[in-house]
Amino acid sequence: MKLSVETLAASGGFVPRKPVEETIKWTHDGQEFEATVFVLPLSYATAKSDIVANQLQTDPLAARIAHCIVDEEGKPVFTVADITGEADPERGPLSNSLTHELLRVIGKVSKLGKRPASLPTKTKSGTSSSSTASAAAPSKKRKSASATPSSSAG
Repeated sequence: MKLSVETLAASGGFVPRKPVEETIKWTHDGQEFEATVFVLPLSYATAKSDIVANQLQTDPLAARIAHCIVDEEGKPVFTVADITGEADPERGPLSNSLTHELLRVIGKVSKLGKRPASLPTKTKSGTSSSSTASAAAPSKKRKSASATPSSSAG
């Protein structure tokens, strides 16, 4: 495939800025909560947000959540300060459980951790699992010579 706007559009190279509706569940003080959230998939805009957060030395996870968790129209629900607790110190930061759940749905909507079935998987050595190189016979190791001869005394 030659890289062009047309070929990228046809092959999923662009991410629509349309929020995806997801249901989340989290617990706090032993009580379970459930909510509907809208999530923007990761895109160029997210990468830019990540870079800006780094340059401003703000919390990168809070910036990711603030960018991706939106309302039905795609407007952010949180600011970074809402997430970190700086917006209202009495309210505090998002709970651990809710933070993990929001990051989970961001990953789910963005299809993180899933590889297309057509791509060969890589082994720890970096070779493709579909490679025939790993089918070669095992290497023969030299047996170490004993430091003392095994002759019988006589």
